[in-house]
Amino acid sequence: DGKEDDTQRIATFVCRVFIYIGSMGQLFVNQVRYLVSNCKTKSFVSVGCIKVPEYLFDMQKLGALALLTVLFLMCTQEPIFHCAAEVGGNGDLFTQRCPSVEGTGRQDAYSALSMIALLLYWGLLVDLTIFSMRISAYTLVCGRVLSELGLFLGGMCFLVLAFSSSIGALKHKSKDFSDIPKGALSLLEITLGLFPTEHFMSVQKEVPVLIAVSLFIIIVTVFLLNLLVAQLNGAYHAIYADMVGFARLTRGTIIVSTLAGVSDKRWDRFLFALKLEEKMEFNEGDVGLAGGIQVLEPSSANPTAVDTIKRFAGSTSSRMPWPPEQGGNDEDDKFERLEKVILRATKKMSGRGGKKRGAGSSSMGYSSSGDSASGVSSGSGGSEMGEE
Repeated sequence: DGKEDDTQRIATFVCRVFIYIGSMGQLFVNQVRYLVSNCKTKSFVSVGCIKVPEYLFDMQKLGALALLTVLFLMCTQEPIFHCAAEVGGNGDLFTQRCPSVEGTGRQDAYSALSMIALLLYWGLLVDLTIFSMRISAYTLVCGRVLSELGLFLGGMCFLVLAFSSSIGALKHKSKDFSDIPKGALSLLEITLGLFPTEHFMSVQKEVPVLIAVSLFIIIVTVFLLNLLVAQLNGAYHAIYADMVGFARLTRGTIIVSTLAGVSDKRWDRFLFALKLEEKMEFNEGDVGLAGGIQVLEPSSANPTAVDTIKRFAGSTSSRMPWPPEQGGNDEDDKFERLEKVILRATKKMSGRGGKKRGAGSSSMGYSSSGDSASGVSSGSGGSEMGEE
């Protein structure tokens, strides 16, 4: 409530004008564009006997319309504009204190509208969760489990009305439960933990009221709250796996809608910055193909002993025919396939899995050295025959 100097008043006026012109103006242009687009395509949804534009069923666009409405009401109740219309005033530039504002309720209305506008601004920032897939999936899960919270609130309101009306029918002297509105407010405060502790002394003196309040606390605080936790837990585990896919679809939808507003010049500059025409390197000095984005990683991140890149000698000209693929070592391929079959078989077996895996590996080692072993035995046999 302290008096503001000229610098603060000018800064406040500039910021508010920027919000009214920049933010409210952009919101107005977007709403007109959405409305014109729905009118051209005749995209309307019938709600009863009223046809509503289809874009209003998008929560983000509906929130933008609500924010536009609140900002327009703020502009009509702006204290600076009303004080600027008075000639003579108190002599302060861009002041918010003048007879036409004070005592008329405009400041209270403006402060309430400001609170709603800030909440809507923060609500619209939820769209930025697409930059993190995990946060986006969590946001979608929160939206899906709101139905469970709605059921809890509906049940709680029913119990509050039921117990407040029943306690109001009792003959007692407790002022907190003298009628249905006061009783409902007191029960709601008890549920939220806001009921004053000293007021429980008057409740304890009235045994019927104490029994009814205790029963209400058991049903709502103990039963319904724990049931809500169980419902949210079950719904979260059932929905989260699907929400990751929905989060990817939401990100794709936003990217596609954003690209529609990107100019060709900016898009070409973006493609040029990606350097897709430059060839990538499989390893240092091992030049590969173009048309991709190279991502570096430590050599120990994904170790492999088999080169998955097939290389062919000859010219890389597109006019040259593709060289015939030379067959590799068939024996090695057979042993590799046999090793894979044995590994799959041992994984399916039960019981002596560890022993069988050891036997399989030893048998493979013996098979791989079978040729050399047979050569040695034949050689020794030949020498023995020679001695005889």
